[in-house]
Amino acid sequence: MTGTTTTPFSAADHRARMERATRAAADAGLAGLLVAPGPDLVWLTGYTPTAITERLTLLVLAPGRDPVLVVPTLEAPDAEHSAAGEVLTLRDWTDGKDPYAVTADLLDGRGRYGISDNTWAMHVLGLQRTLPDSTYAALTEALPMLRAVKDAAEVELLAAAGAAADAAFEEIRKMPFAGRRESDVGHDLAALLRRFGHSQVDFTIVGSGPNGANPHHEVGDRVIRRGDMVVLDFGGLKDGYGSDTTRTVHVGEPTEEERRVHGVVRAAQEAGCQAVRPGVACQEVDRAARAVITDAGYGEYFIHRTGHGIGVTTHEPPYMIEGEELPLVPGMCFSVEPGIYLPGRFGVRIEDIVTVTEDGGRRLNNTTREMVVVD
Repeated sequence: MTGTTTTPFSAADHRARMERATRAAADAGLAGLLVAPGPDLVWLTGYTPTAITERLTLLVLAPGRDPVLVVPTLEAPDAEHSAAGEVLTLRDWTDGKDPYAVTADLLDGRGRYGISDNTWAMHVLGLQRTLPDSTYAALTEALPMLRAVKDAAEVELLAAAGAAADAAFEEIRKMPFAGRRESDVGHDLAALLRRFGHSQVDFTIVGSGPNGANPHHEVGDRVIRRGDMVVLDFGGLKDGYGSDTTRTVHVGEPTEEERRVHGVVRAAQEAGCQAVRPGVACQEVDRAARAVITDAGYGEYFIHRTGHGIGVTTHEPPYMIEGEELPLVPGMCFSVEPGIYLPGRFGVRIEDIVTVTEDGGRRLNNTTREMVVVD
């Protein structure tokens, strides 16, 4: 087995990303960035170790220095052949040596560093023990927008992932629902995502009837019945970039109330998407969607934020939530997914991924948002 390059970008692309991240660190007053295996390392370098173990792997980015990857000797050949291998200096260490001492030689002993959120605690503590005057800040706090603005190639990868998820929905709506367990439909959704090119399925939420009132129900053994509203929320990674879409279907003909609630959510989702344009604060997207639901009398049943960013992970900054005053910038990509959840009865959610353009927003999901009736 070998380490993997999980995104189709060149060494030049990764060099540019590392340079951008290093400048952002300096602008934030940081001595540099320390990046362990995970989504930040994939985005910056294209490299993922074969297995993430207790052995330290750490990318060190600092102004005025070439990027260095501290890596176990047994994994150095894989790292060297990763997408960014030609623009990284490798500093390998062998079992029996102190990897923190190796890393310390690359750091300012009194510096403050941004460190990737998924860095193991044992590694942070090891660095602190070796350099007791150094300090660290989580990247989501220090540089929350590091990956938020996508370039044109990233947007198109997200669009392709969205199209694949749309294709999965078009197929699942043709299949029988009544008399089958939620887990059966979830299994079909996962298989369809893989059929249409996903290498990784992150979630398949199938919330039928009262289970739909739990936004993160995922799947269970409940047998879907005629008369159920069913929330379908699913996504994963295709070519290293995420999909995430939600449609709510009905098994058989819905009641007038069910149609009304679905219509309110559809109008709220449309309002949120229409609010997307450069310079608008993230919270305005949330406000636009939430106002429609509140005005219809269902405000207390919209119990989560309107959206989240997406990229090499399916949840990342920015967030469409009250209090987030960060302005939208062309290239940002995020979900717009309002919902109404009536406890013990049913839920409705409609979700598209939207990217900010120069003069508005572009949806990356294009299946119907009307009520879909299934068998």
